[in-house]
Amino acid sequence: MRLEQILPVPGIRVIRGDTARDITGVAFDSRRVVSGNLFVALRGQHTDGHAHIGQAIASGAVAILCETPHPSVNATIIEVEDSRSAMAVAAANFHRHPSRSLKVCGVTGTNGKTTTAFLVRHLLDTAMMRCGLLGTIRYEIGGRVLPAPHTTPESAELQSLLGQMVAAGCKAVSMEVSSHALDQGRVDQIAFDVAVFTNLTQDHLDYHGTMDSYFAAKRRLFEGLAASHNKHPHAVLNFEDPHSARLRERMPKDVKVLTYGMGSRADFRAGNFQMDFQGMTYQLQTPGRSFLVRLPLIGRFNIYNSLAALAAASALGVDMRPAVCALADAPQVPGRLEAVPAKRAFRIFVDYAHSPDALVNALRTLRELNPRRVLVVFGCGGDRDRTKRPLMARAVEEGADYAVLTSDNPRTEDPEAILADVRVGFRTAAHETIADRKEAIFKAVALAGPRDIVLIAGKGHETYQEIDRQRLPFSDSEVARWALEALPPPPAAL
Repeated sequence: MRLEQILPVPGIRVIRGDTARDITGVAFDSRRVVSGNLFVALRGQHTDGHAHIGQAIASGAVAILCETPHPSVNATIIEVEDSRSAMAVAAANFHRHPSRSLKVCGVTGTNGKTTTAFLVRHLLDTAMMRCGLLGTIRYEIGGRVLPAPHTTPESAELQSLLGQMVAAGCKAVSMEVSSHALDQGRVDQIAFDVAVFTNLTQDHLDYHGTMDSYFAAKRRLFEGLAASHNKHPHAVLNFEDPHSARLRERMPKDVKVLTYGMGSRADFRAGNFQMDFQGMTYQLQTPGRSFLVRLPLIGRFNIYNSLAALAAASALGVDMRPAVCALADAPQVPGRLEAVPAKRAFRIFVDYAHSPDALVNALRTLRELNPRRVLVVFGCGGDRDRTKRPLMARAVEEGADYAVLTSDNPRTEDPEAILADVRVGFRTAAHETIADRKEAIFKAVALAGPRDIVLIAGKGHETYQEIDRQRLPFSDSEVARWALEALPPPPAAL
C-alpha cells in the first residue's frame, strides 16, 4: 500500500519526502522493523521511540511518524501532534479497517474481563460465528494461539491481529479492553458492536493517579460507540455498579443499553443460584423468557460474568436457548479460581486476584463451599499502586483463617519493602511472612488439613515471576503440584 493511502492521519504538521512510497507494514518497535515499514516513534513511560529513529531507518523503515523534527533524507518524515493517535489511524488504514468486517465485543472493568471475554468467545463459537480472542491470557486467531504480551495490544499490532482474524475466516472477536489501552488510544479506530462494563474498584492508581481518572479512561469505550459502518452498537452494563449510571450520562443516544445483575430491574437477571465444587445453577430471567442455567464455574462473580456474556451474545444476534445450553460446556479459564488436581482431603485453587475487591470476591466464593479453614498465599506487585497494599491484607484477614504473605512480582522494588507495606494492614497474628514464593506455597499446602481450602492468589495464569527486570519461570499451579508431591502419602483407608 502507498504511504499516501495510509495518510492522512490526525495532527499533521509537516511532511518531508515522497508519499508515493510503498509501505509493507506499520511498526512501533525499532527492533521489529523490516524493509519498507512505516515506523512510529512513541513516547513511553521508560523509553522514547524518537531515540530509535536512526535504528529503524537502518533496519529498512522508509517513512517515519514522529512528534519532533528529524533530519533524515533517506525516509519520508511525517511530523504530527500525537504519534499514538496518528498510529491508530495509519494502522487501521493500512489493514483496511478489519473491525468493520467483524462482530466486535469489547469488555472493560476492573474485575471479570478475562472470564467474560472467554465466555463471549465460547458462546459465539458455539453459535457457528468463528470468534477470535484478545486478552490477558492469550490471543486466538482461527486455530492459532499466541502469547499475550499485553491485555490490549498497541493499535498497530491490534489492527494486524484483527486483519489476520478476517483472513482466517473469523466472523467475530471478543477482546478485553484495558484502561491503559483506552487512555492511550489503542482502540480508537475499532468499530465496536458491543461494549461490556463489569465493575470499577481500586486498581491501577499507579498509572491513573485517581479513581476519577481511572473511570474516565473506562468511559472512553462507551463514549466512542457510534452507529456507523452498518453497526448498531449496544452497551452491556452491570446494573449493580454505581458507575454504570455515570456511563449512561454521556452515552451516544443511538446506543442501546442492556443491563445485567441480580436485581429485579436488570434486563438479564439471575436468581435462585446454587453452588458446589462442580459449578453452579441459576434461573435466568430475560425480557419475556426464563431459562435454567448450568455453569461449570464457581463464584457469585461468575454469575455476573456469565450474565454479561449472555447479554453481549444476545446483542450480537445469538439466540438465548442455544447460548444457555452452551454455557454448560464453558471452558475453565486459566488462573481464575482454577482447581489444582489433588487427591487429598483438601482443595487448592489458583486465582489472579490482585486487587482488594477481587480477593474479597474469591474468598467469599470459597467460604460458600463451607470449608473448615481457608488458607491464603498472596502478595503485592512492585512498581504498582502502593495504597492498595494494606487493603489487600485487610481483605485477606477478613476472609481467610490464615495467610502466608509472600512476593508476587516485585519488579524493580525491594521485596521486603513491599511486604512491609502489606503487613501494615494486618490487625491479628494469623499470618506469617515467607518472601520466597515457592517456599510460601509449600508451607500453605503443608498446613492444609481435611476440608481446608488453599487459595494461591495474585498471579493466576502467569508462568513467570518478574524480578529486577527479569522474567524468571514460575507457575503457581505447577509449584502447587510440586508441593502436593512432596507431602507424605495420605493414610490408607481402613
